[in-house]
Formats: sequence, structure tokens, C-alpha cells
Amino acid sequence: MQSRLSWEAWFDLMYQASLETLYMVGMAALFTLLLGLPTGVLLVVTRVGGVWPLPRLNAVLGLVINMGRSLPFVVLLIALIPLTRWVVGTTLGSTAAIVPITLGAFPFFARVVESALDEVDRGRIEAVLAMGGNGWHVVTKALLPEALPALLAGLTLTVVMLIGFSSMAGVIGGGGLGDLAIRYGYQRFNDQVMVGTVLVLLLLVQLVQGTGDRLVRALAHRR
Repeated sequence: MQSRLSWEAWFDLMYQASLETLYMVGMAALFTLLLGLPTGVLLVVTRVGGVWPLPRLNAVLGLVINMGRSLPFVVLLIALIPLTRWVVGTTLGSTAAIVPITLGAFPFFARVVESALDEVDRGRIEAVLAMGGNGWHVVTKALLPEALPALLAGLTLTVVMLIGFSSMAGVIGGGGLGDLAIRYGYQRFNDQVMVGTVLVLLLLVQLVQGTGDRLVRALAHRR
């Protein structure tokens, strides 16, 4: 039987779950950026013809990234339970969910970074090298600055994906809106909660995408 909540109780549940989701997405986005950006750069600079050609390292990185991207996130959630328990000490709650969310997202972002850097005009790289620059100068003076709008667009896309991942983390008690939807919306047949979680998630996605698009356009206009 469907159990109804007072609007005050409904608001409290939605508010707390939204904060947990924002916490998970924010922390996972930070770690995804810290892991994915250097990995994507390494994929570009260590390939054959790159400024630091290391084909074996490039092959290993590519294999790891492809393996990470090939696993469905729900499977990854379950497979990473031992690692999550070792890192955080528990597998429940929003903090624990950050581990699988990050490891599920950073391979995707690394490929986004690689694609963005591939779009940089080769002439920019050659100009830096012609002026006596080394590989580090190529990365910091040519690749990253020139690819910044594309990188920001890719980060926006990744954060939207993280919102979806945070919702799926509710399957294993990850907290947030996904957990609320499962425990109160699905298990207690409460359409009031289910509809609320869907609307809040849609709003979060629209805010992130809209903000990211505006920042990308602002950067593009300055170039």
C-alpha cells in the first residue's frame, strides 16, 4: 500500500538527499578531474609521434581505459565493493559511493581529454617546439590552453554522467536521490517521492548543462 508523507517530511527527505547527491557528484567530479586530466594528457603525449613517445606506456594506459569503459556501471559498483570497503571502511553511504563513481567516470573523461587535445592545431605545438620549448611547455602553453573550451564542455558532459551514476549508487545503499527513490519511492510504493526525485535530478542536469554551456561560449568568445 502506498504511504503518503506530509509535505514537510517530503521536503526534508528531498533536501537531505539532494545535499548527499551534490556531495557525491562534487567530490567525484574533483577526483575524476584529478585522475582523468593527466591520464588523457599522457594518452596524447606518449603515443607514437607525441612529444614524449612511450608506446608501451601508451598501450597499457589505453588498455586500462578501455577496460574501465567497457564495464556497465552497476557491475562496477558490485565489483568494487571490496576496494570501497578497504578505502573508506564501509560500502554504505554517500562517501563510500564516491569511490566507484570516480573509477567509473574517469576513464570516460580521460578519453574526452584525449579527443579535445587531438583537436589542437599541430602548428601551435610546432611553434612551441621551434621556440626551444620542451614537452612540458607543449602541454602547458599549447595543448591545455587551446583545448580549454573543449575540455570544459567535456567536463560538463562528465558531471551530467556523474549525476546519473550517483543515482545508480542507490542500488547498493549509496545515499542521495537514487537511494531515496529506491527506499521510499520503489520499496514503499510512494509516487510522491519518486516523482520528486526525478524532478530534482532533471533540474540538476539542466543547471549543470546550462552553466557549462554558458561558460564554454564565454571562453570561445574570448579566443
